[in-house]
Amino acid sequence: PSSLPPPSSPLPPQMAQSSVFLSGMGGLGVEIAKNIVLAGVKVLTLHDTKQCETWDLGSNFFLRQDDCVILTEARLSLQKKINDFCHFHQPPIRFIGCDAYGICVRVFCDFGDQFEVSDPTGEEAKEMFIQNITQGNPGVVTCMDSRTHGLQTGQSVLFREVNGMDTLNGTARQVTVLSPYSFSVGDTSCLQPYAHGGFFLPVKTPRTYSFETMEQQLSEPQVLTPDFSKPEAPLQIHAAMLALDAFQEQHNRLPNIGCCQDAEVLVKLTEEAPVNSELVRCLSRTAQGSLPPLAAAVGGIASQEVLKALTGKFAPLQQWVGQPTAIHLTEEGRFEGTDGVVDDRVLWGWCLLQVGCGAIGCEMLKNFALLGVGLAKSSGEVCVTDPDLIEKSNLNRQFLFRSQHIQKPKSTTAVVATLEINPEMQVDAHLNKVCPATEGVYNDLFYSRLHLVVTALDNVEARRYVDSRSVSNQKALLDSGTMGTKGHTEIIVPNLTESYNSHRDPPEEEIPFCTLKSFPAVIEHTIQWARDKFESAFAHKPTIYNMFWQTHSSAEAVLQRMQQRETLEGAFQVVKLLSRRPSQWEHCIILARLKFDKYFKRKVTLLPSPLPPTHTHTHTHTHTHTDSLFWQSPKRPPSPIEFDLKDSLLRMSPQVFEKDDDLNGHMDFVASASSLRARMYSIEVADRLKTKRIAGKIIPAIATATAAVAGLVSLELVKVVGGYGFESFNNCFFNLAIPVMVLTEAAPVKRTQIREDISFSIWDRWTVWGHQHFSLSDFINAVLVNYGIEPTMVVHGVKMLYVPVMPGHNKRLKLTMQKLIKPSVDRRYVDLTVSFAPESDGDEDLPGPPVRYYFSPDGDAHTA
Repeated sequence: PSSLPPPSSPLPPQMAQSSVFLSGMGGLGVEIAKNIVLAGVKVLTLHDTKQCETWDLGSNFFLRQDDCVILTEARLSLQKKINDFCHFHQPPIRFIGCDAYGICVRVFCDFGDQFEVSDPTGEEAKEMFIQNITQGNPGVVTCMDSRTHGLQTGQSVLFREVNGMDTLNGTARQVTVLSPYSFSVGDTSCLQPYAHGGFFLPVKTPRTYSFETMEQQLSEPQVLTPDFSKPEAPLQIHAAMLALDAFQEQHNRLPNIGCCQDAEVLVKLTEEAPVNSELVRCLSRTAQGSLPPLAAAVGGIASQEVLKALTGKFAPLQQWVGQPTAIHLTEEGRFEGTDGVVDDRVLWGWCLLQVGCGAIGCEMLKNFALLGVGLAKSSGEVCVTDPDLIEKSNLNRQFLFRSQHIQKPKSTTAVVATLEINPEMQVDAHLNKVCPATEGVYNDLFYSRLHLVVTALDNVEARRYVDSRSVSNQKALLDSGTMGTKGHTEIIVPNLTESYNSHRDPPEEEIPFCTLKSFPAVIEHTIQWARDKFESAFAHKPTIYNMFWQTHSSAEAVLQRMQQRETLEGAFQVVKLLSRRPSQWEHCIILARLKFDKYFKRKVTLLPSPLPPTHTHTHTHTHTHTDSLFWQSPKRPPSPIEFDLKDSLLRMSPQVFEKDDDLNGHMDFVASASSLRARMYSIEVADRLKTKRIAGKIIPAIATATAAVAGLVSLELVKVVGGYGFESFNNCFFNLAIPVMVLTEAAPVKRTQIREDISFSIWDRWTVWGHQHFSLSDFINAVLVNYGIEPTMVVHGVKMLYVPVMPGHNKRLKLTMQKLIKPSVDRRYVDLTVSFAPESDGDEDLPGPPVRYYFSPDGDAHTA
């Protein structure tokens, strides 16, 4: 761990002053060490007494074949003694016990009799605007626009910017929830009447947790239940692992790999507990082994508990978590699939595409290396693609990178580090985005060589695109993502599960244009405004200019077309841009100075002139008319700002939006413009870090959560390789802050019925083979002959090829498919959307599966 990069962000004071003792440097121990080093503790002491053996290379990614280090694991009896010492020490020493034996794991936490947590949930407090506060006992607060407050009775809220009932400002009051939109805050009868405006912020309420010792917890354990379809599993694992502890005490060793006799001894030790004997036998034959993905997943969970113990932030685990994997193993301890034993060469020889090489991507590559995925000797390969360069901010969670790698490509750097863990892998690094523009590289031929696609992406749009390509090419897809302490995994398997695109996340709430333009209320509004100004000034206009010259090859061609009085799309915008383009540095200064007055003085001076602070407007209801102030919360009256060279918000380095490059001036512009606009509207200014997070739409990532999701996904990889059945696959959602973990079965694929004997799913695709003279009528007949139903509508993308009710479309039946579609010369096929007549009159047409039309009988590119 000494070779890991230092944390790249400011640390909580408790973290920077903490000392941690970690005993046991097996696969689980090294995962925990990696995660808490990345988090940034002051001192980490590593302890172990075992000699490194060759098979440790399969689970410890810091070991190399020529290393010799001292390592060990702790027996339960020793753990209990150390736990007692820690629990009764004054002040108590926080204790965490972790074990990973074969397919089973457990984590135990004891933080003492009285452990105070300052922030049990970790959720960011959001400003909620107030509609009204009544005078009374109790006074009732109503949220604006029927927004739900999300509060619980007993919580406290802090009031700000309330007009009329001013004495509430800066005070915190305990709430009693009355409805999702209102709550009471005690006696307000003696306060001035509420006038308008104001907002409240939920106040973090500290909570104290009490823990029992391990000895006390062994007989009646409090366990976390990840899989509600198997509520008995955690207690069964607890009993099975206690039996394993007893076996070690009796025999001074773990059960031998694949030994039936040892397995039966272990089963006998669980006779007093209702434990599944097959689970116990599987634990027995695998206990000496370490499954790297399982160590990664549990290492992430346990490491987060370490950080909770150090900082007092987030709710701690009370007090056990234990879970088996759903992986089947033979008596020899080898992976077992539904069709028998998985030959090692299958796992080694797999070819897969990993999209993205950030925090999750680095963890995933480490797991692949330890599992032996894609070995060169077995004709396997892992292809990694990521267009990004390494930034300093990446170093506290993307553990394959070091300070010397900053500004180097992520994919090539990660591949070099991966090959150090397992030199026998074959890993190919690309620098491409996987998107429509790169379909020439990641074409059908490329996908045909893959067994699997793994995503480690940071946005929904990219996930949806990769999912559509995976479904189109009938490839399994393993997806995952994190946001702070939250994480999810989704397993997509051809013909068994739904795909990522089968469900839709709720759309992000967009800020109304009028709010951005004239009525910002919170700092997010001013940051988005500044980001928009950056795009219009430095990104949008040059794009118009570049697009114009991509369309028109030369100035001579433009002049010739102008002489012929042809319309030149975009010419007006380009002429306007060129006429205002600064040609000297002094002109840039003048332009910037004029922009300052426009944005922060002149527009503001003009805006309130017809709308002074005392302006009222009338609301008309059914029988009444009421007047209210126009400038009331969330609307804020702006104040003009005079230009001042001494003002720190105007000091920007002149450069050419890349959020992570501190030298390019992008964040300087956005932070300065946002802060000035916030000052105009009396909004509390955000610091540079918060501005960067909002403007760059940065999803927070931490090493513990990324390690956990990558481990969980890699476990599912083993199941996909093994050809496991649908019931074995698990999706997962977790929030390590609370903590909660939910394992669910993957969503089964749905079938759409067209006729009684004709149905399809998202994985189905119909095929029609054509030729140069193949007409639209031939295509419709081919679908009817091959699939038993006649199309009533044919669409290519957004172009309607055949809709009988459209004028002239029946004449198209005689036209060739090539003439209708006009494909490029190298295009082999197109996917068409086809609809069919409903069985009952009056119903809408029924969509069918995609119909892939090949332009030639052999599938080669057509010839013009």
